[in-house]
Amino acid sequence: MSDSGSGSNEYDVIVIGAGPVGENVADRTSAAGLRTVVVERELVGGECSYWACIPSKALLRSSAALDAAKAVGGAREAVGDGRLDAAAVLERRTSFTSDWKDDGQVSWLESAGIELIRGDARLSGPRTVVVNGEEYRARHAVAVCPGSDPRLPSLPGLDEARPWTSREATSARTVPGRLAIVGGGVVGAEMAAAWSALGSEVTLLLRGERPLPRMEPFAGDLVAEGLAARGVDVRTGTSVTELRRPDPDGPVTLVLDGDKGELVADEVLFTTGRSPRTGDIGLETVGLEPGSWLIVDDTLLVDGVEGGWLYAVGDVNHRALLTHQGKYQARIAGEAIAARAQGRPVTVAATADATAVPQVVFTEPEVASVGLTAEAAQKTGRRVRAVDYDLGSVSGAALHADGYKGRARMVVDEERRTLVGVTFTGPGVGELLHAATIAVAAEVPVERLWHAVPAFPTMSEIWLRLLETYRDGS
Repeated sequence: MSDSGSGSNEYDVIVIGAGPVGENVADRTSAAGLRTVVVERELVGGECSYWACIPSKALLRSSAALDAAKAVGGAREAVGDGRLDAAAVLERRTSFTSDWKDDGQVSWLESAGIELIRGDARLSGPRTVVVNGEEYRARHAVAVCPGSDPRLPSLPGLDEARPWTSREATSARTVPGRLAIVGGGVVGAEMAAAWSALGSEVTLLLRGERPLPRMEPFAGDLVAEGLAARGVDVRTGTSVTELRRPDPDGPVTLVLDGDKGELVADEVLFTTGRSPRTGDIGLETVGLEPGSWLIVDDTLLVDGVEGGWLYAVGDVNHRALLTHQGKYQARIAGEAIAARAQGRPVTVAATADATAVPQVVFTEPEVASVGLTAEAAQKTGRRVRAVDYDLGSVSGAALHADGYKGRARMVVDEERRTLVGVTFTGPGVGELLHAATIAVAAEVPVERLWHAVPAFPTMSEIWLRLLETYRDGS
């Protein structure tokens, strides 16, 4: 492995970005015998390892464990009204990021026979990449896997306010006394749960009616209720029009729209979307627009580039901005690159990122979903039926937590008699999701699902209840 680019500057495959996506592309091509190099300008392991999935879930897990204990008689009496040790939670979070050092990830690349060059990579023409002023050439493929950046709105006073993005929200070393969160998507909902549990006075500002607007409405409603019970001030139909922070070390004032007045906080977090990290990677040298999302086919080849050598994998193709989906795409892309390089037919295609995308939101309570919502399915022209059931009435859920509150929905394509979407909301529902993912991805007929018998007494019995409700037409 080389950090300086020593040796031959010609590779079979050049991968731009060493996050989970780039690592997986490189792993597949290297395992196929192709000389592969990865270029990374920050930490090997990428956003997920240091500023997203891993640290955020580490922050959230402690409060989830404490909540679980408080929800069960016997354990509840033992923990009483105990609170989290914020310093210990932050220390545990930091341990999962290896204190933002990537030695372990670099060692993995080395063990897999993948070379590393540190620096900013830019395309300079077909199959060529410049790093630190030196040009490298790919015989077969360049895979663009740089990920995405938080997108901030254009607001008066934004720069002076020095707002948090998802990076600061997952890496902060101290707990802010007052935290304002703008945006109620996944990051906003999760960080509201995490920091309120650590002792912050959190205000969540939503432009719409509820958090998680892309999920089933009942999921957002239950999350809003759960966050409010935790002490989060959830404000709907509210936008920020201006920010003021005259003292860099002082509080920030958020000016709200209409007659909603002002909100003062110690920190403000914006969770208002993502932008592709493609503005400075030389797309113009191959006829593409800098800063754009890259359109790809189902083998992750970029449209509009002659010669079939440029691949865009993960967030940058905008198909599904989730780590596990990016890794799925990476496995497809790696196999496609190897097949084309070796003159074999390409027999793989990415399809699950369009029809069966699973996602867990680790908020209060958890939300787990796969496939389409009922509304989204109807918009595709399908004739569908949404089947709902009270998850708390299942024996396994009642045993899981006293007064368990949750809900489940399956969306059935009435013509094909298969599931096109499933959503669970409630404590611990993330572990229910893979069964739903298999049912949706494999297009298992409803009639066959009756023969997948759930174990008693587990929450998985929700499947039996949903099927009974569907059968009975209620």
